[in-house]
Amino acid sequence: MTLTSTAHVRPALLDAPLPLLIDGREVAGRGAVIDVMNPSTGEVLARATSATVEDVDAAVAAARTAFDDGRWSKLAPARRAALLQRWADLLEENIEEIALLESLNCGKPFPIARDFEIRQGIEILRYQSGWATKLNGETRDMSLPGTWHAYTRRQAIGVAGLIVPWNVPFTLAMSKLAPALAAGCTTVLKPAELTPLTAVRLGQLAVEAGIPTGVVNIIPGPGSVAGQRLAEHPDVDKISFTGSTAVGQHLLRTVSHDLKRISLELGGKSPVVIYPDADLSIAIPGAAQAIFANSGQVCAAGSRLYVHRDVADEVVAGIKKIAESMQLGAGTEPGTQMGPLVSSVQRDKVLDYLAQGVAAGGTIVTGGFAPERDGYFIQPTVMLIEDPQASVVKEEIFGPVLVAQTFGDEDSIEDVLAMANDNEYGLNSLVFTRDISRALLLAEGLQAGNVRVNTPAGMDPALPFGGYGMSGWGRENGREGVEAYTELKTVTIKLG
Repeated sequence: MTLTSTAHVRPALLDAPLPLLIDGREVAGRGAVIDVMNPSTGEVLARATSATVEDVDAAVAAARTAFDDGRWSKLAPARRAALLQRWADLLEENIEEIALLESLNCGKPFPIARDFEIRQGIEILRYQSGWATKLNGETRDMSLPGTWHAYTRRQAIGVAGLIVPWNVPFTLAMSKLAPALAAGCTTVLKPAELTPLTAVRLGQLAVEAGIPTGVVNIIPGPGSVAGQRLAEHPDVDKISFTGSTAVGQHLLRTVSHDLKRISLELGGKSPVVIYPDADLSIAIPGAAQAIFANSGQVCAAGSRLYVHRDVADEVVAGIKKIAESMQLGAGTEPGTQMGPLVSSVQRDKVLDYLAQGVAAGGTIVTGGFAPERDGYFIQPTVMLIEDPQASVVKEEIFGPVLVAQTFGDEDSIEDVLAMANDNEYGLNSLVFTRDISRALLLAEGLQAGNVRVNTPAGMDPALPFGGYGMSGWGRENGREGVEAYTELKTVTIKLG
């Protein structure tokens, strides 16, 4: 593997087959050795040993023992928080290496990986560590005859199986590990088969931070083997999954046999609504960022644009200009603004959707093709289409493709809401308007777990994140994120 910038030093993790981490020890997986690809070049970046059913069983057994003997769940909450903070310190000390691993493995621009995604993951860990000392129950007054003392307690749920996707591997892993560990759970993390590098590195640093053995276990491997076994294992008390809706539905069926707890953060097809009174100097780059960030491989991506006819030409032209100015390249190339898609399979899937959109009457304003170069790139794309039932409008593409439709003065807020809500997903939504009443009415009516007004930003460790409908069950981040790894117990005592 040749780095495209001499400013980066080759991480040592790439020089040997990637291990599993089980009970504090690095071990070779007993499954096939998997090629880990660099999507910017199509070349093999590293090799990883993959977990078998037996490896998953060993990881779960380690987590089960670590939970049952209390080495983590019974640790003083302040001590648990201190160890998590120490882990965050080590991650920050190694941020350059971790960001480089993420950039090489996913193709994303190195500065974005370092200054946004990896740093955001570290901040999630710091924020959630504080909840270790604040997961309190409360006393309740009762109306039964006599004198009573009643209270509630939040207790760690047990062993948490955590399954993360390939689009934002480090941050999404931390969004599950941090609250689970703060709550006192022990964990088994299964990173995506395509992007295991930073998961293994964060596991190594967890051991170095002094987190007890068995508390954090890492098992790279195919979802059909490692993920499936984790979901069906009787000693796993909770599954937290981020990924496709189809896989989420499969996992839901899998855990139904023992009713283990499950959180699902699934797909999205998020609307972006722009009114003519919006500040277009904010709305145009905001809409572009919402779809082109991370090459469109974001579940919350703003992939459906609904723009008022009075400003539609200006908005579409502005987004087109941004799309055509974006510098595509490997994540480690200076100046890269958009990297490749994660694999040839994902690239071909996006190209197929574009062909379906054109067949349904769509007009490509810009992009719509894979440039002639190494790697799995797609030119950032804007498509105009009138058919609201076309697959490019209804289905999650997971690529840098924005489909645009218009509305007019004859359309009421209810009409605009009907367009925006005409989708089975409900993860995110964006509204651009200076009319505060309109913004509040749209925020109230949008069927989405997240509404962002006059900005594409808004992810913060303190804010719960999740969706309506086919976008999943439960929330991550905030108090709600850590409480998802607890059971609520009620204690009632008759006095006298």
